[in-house]
Amino acid sequence: MTLLHAKRPGLTDRNTLRAEARRSVSDGAVTVAYGADREAVIAMLQNALATELTCALRYRQHHFVAKSPVSPAIKNEFLEHANEEQQHADQIAERIVQLGGAPDFNPASFAARSDAEYVSGTELRQMLIENLVAERIAVQAYTEMIHAIGESDPTTRRLLESILAKEEEHADELSDLLPRE
Repeated sequence: MTLLHAKRPGLTDRNTLRAEARRSVSDGAVTVAYGADREAVIAMLQNALATELTCALRYRQHHFVAKSPVSPAIKNEFLEHANEEQQHADQIAERIVQLGGAPDFNPASFAARSDAEYVSGTELRQMLIENLVAERIAVQAYTEMIHAIGESDPTTRRLLESILAKEEEHADELSDLLPRE
């Protein structure tokens, strides 16, 4: 017997697999093997989306108003982080759609859904601190989401893990830029 015709121990038999795939075509990528509470994951991702959008806007505002002898480099760092936060938001929005939801981009509800705060700034040190605080919040929130999802949704978990790695990098960069008192 060839490997292609071997039994599938522990796996759904081929005919059932095919029938289930046809039965729920409108569910897109979500199959009966999806182990998470889809609505709970979407709600979690909606909050993460609001957080990423809030951070992208805060970083962008800081990019434009930062002024100091070292501000060109920091301004560029703020803009780079703003763009990366927007990429995270786009990735999260795409995952929400894959799970059958509709991403909530309503600015009126950001404050209620975002873990991070939008704090505009005028002083460079204050901007660095506010952005570092937001990154630390994101690191904790993504770590908790990853633990909550566990093995039930590997695709969302991998997405959150990749975003977490970038948020940790942002926190390290901001910490390095923050003048010590």
